[in-house]
Order: sequence, then structure tokens, then C-alpha cells
Amino acid sequence: MKKNIQTPSNKLDVLIVGCGNIAGKFDEEVQLLEFPLTHAGAYTRDGRFNLLACVEPNENRRKEFMSRWEIDNGYDNLKKVIEGGVSFDVVSICSPTSCHTQDIESILQLNPRAIFCEKPLTSSSADSSRLLEECKKRNILLVVNYSRRFDFDILNLKEQIKRGQWGKLHSIVGFYSKGLLNNGSHMVDLINLLAGPVRIKTVGKKVYDFSDTDPSIPVWLEGGDGEQIHILCNSSIDYSLFELQFVFQKGLISIEDGGLFWRIRTPGESGLFKGYRSLDRGMEKKGMYLSVMSKAVENLYEAIVFERPILSPGDNALEIQMICEAIMNKATSNESKKGNLND
Repeated sequence: MKKNIQTPSNKLDVLIVGCGNIAGKFDEEVQLLEFPLTHAGAYTRDGRFNLLACVEPNENRRKEFMSRWEIDNGYDNLKKVIEGGVSFDVVSICSPTSCHTQDIESILQLNPRAIFCEKPLTSSSADSSRLLEECKKRNILLVVNYSRRFDFDILNLKEQIKRGQWGKLHSIVGFYSKGLLNNGSHMVDLINLLAGPVRIKTVGKKVYDFSDTDPSIPVWLEGGDGEQIHILCNSSIDYSLFELQFVFQKGLISIEDGGLFWRIRTPGESGLFKGYRSLDRGMEKKGMYLSVMSKAVENLYEAIVFERPILSPGDNALEIQMICEAIMNKATSNESKKGNLND
């Protein structure tokens, strides 16, 4: 019989795997903000979770993490957690993507009620599909941190589009950097949420601004109602960028600085050119993106305890991964064709 570390019965027990930036370090290196930026910060601030243990192979980092977040139990690998016979309600996977497949396979032996994994779920859609099915067989909730699915501004815009508040959506233009899977998948997921299902029309040249295995790739998509969608890249070596413009019949909505700010512009008669309609300078408002980690663990708790719907389920993460793999394959194929023409 598995033993359980001492914990109040009304709280959920948490194991965090990987103790890097998104696990807790972002919150450790800034002054206390209105909202937490990390898994550890969100669980702690929520109050309905107990951080019982962490896994981190780097001893110094593990000790820093345990001290900062007041965690009594630290391990250098998951095998020792399994051998210890400890049970957890929730496991957060914050390890590098290359470790996700092996980490999830190990975590399945712990049989938690939920796994909260950073994106992408694994390095390949084949592994993701297999592990997703294993989670379903074991009745383990699988949540993947496509963070903008927890952004109330995004969910509100989705409802506005559904109601036709902005009229027809004509086109979307997005800019991102730092890898298709690492960062671009967030944009593909967001666009698919608001204007999907998307179809790939063509792709551009790879931009190696993040890693040799995860380049940024420009792509031209078509939305579910035929919307023109262009996703373009800059280089994260210059600066990070994640911004979108939604061109509607009744106005233009810009998501700026990753969602930290929004700008809404509406049309009217031009004061300069008679017979023309133009957009005003717009209204800037502060976005709710900083609240997404808090909303994610809130959704996680309610899904476990009250069986509420998961806002960012594993099935969706698999769909986005398959789209991104198709984009990558097209870009690689284009390179091969160009190489053959130059032979």
C-alpha cells in the first residue's frame, strides 16, 4: 500500500518534476507580482495544493527550489520517487521537452489524478498519442500548458467572435520567434482556438533563432471559414516577439507583448479623405495574460474535484503538435526540393 506524506485532506498533493524557470525560478527572480508566473508560485498562491516534493538532477538548484518553496522532499530522479511509494494527486512536468516522454512513462506508475505538463507534450506526436491513450486508460487527467487557453481575454474574444460582435473575420497576421514548437505552437493553438480548424497552405524558410532542432518557421494558413492567416517570424536573437492582429469587418484587435496589452481600433468616416472610412487610433488596455498560471491551477483543481471541463486538454495539445509537425515537414521538404534543383 502506498504511503502518503502528511497533508491536510482538503488539499491536493503536488510533485513538481524539473525545477527551472517555469517551475519556480521566474517567481524567485522578481518582486512579488499581482499574479504568479510559475507552477510553484501558482500552487502556493492558490492555497488548495500542497507542494510535497520535487525532482531535479542538479543538486544546488534542487536545494534552492526546496528552500524557496518550503518543500521537504527532494529527489534527483523519478525512479527514487517511485521506489519511495509516495502518492500524489497532481504531477507538474517542467523538465526539458526531450525528457517528457520518459518522465510521463515513469509518472504513470505513480497513478496521479492529473498530470500538468509544459508544452509540447513530447518530442513527437507518436509518443504524445501513445501516452495520451495511456492516461485515458488509467483515468488520469492530462493538461498541457497552452497558457492562452486560460486567458479570460482570449476566451471572451472567442465568445464575441461566436456571437458575431465584430462581424466577419477577414484575416489574421501574427509574429513570433524562438522556435515553432517552443513558442510558435502557442500561436498556432491560439489561432486554431479562435478561427479553426486551420489548414496549411504553404510554409516559408526555417529561421534558426532558438535551437537546431526547433527553428522558427513562417506559415500561411487558412481558417475554418476561409480566413487568410499569415504567421511571420523575427529572430529572438534581436528580441522576443509574440503579437497578433485580427482584422474584422467592424474593427481591428491587436494582441501585443504576448497578451500583456490589447489595442482595439474601430472604423469611422475619414476626417481627411471624403468618402473613405478609416480606423481610429484605438484604445489600449492592459491584458489578463499574467493571470494565466493562476487560472490554470484553478481549472486543474476544479477539473479534479468538481469534474469541470479542462480548458487545455491533452487531445488539443496532440492536434497542435501534429499541425506543427506538418509545418516542419513541409519546410524540410521545400529545402530538399531546392537542394535537388541546385544539384
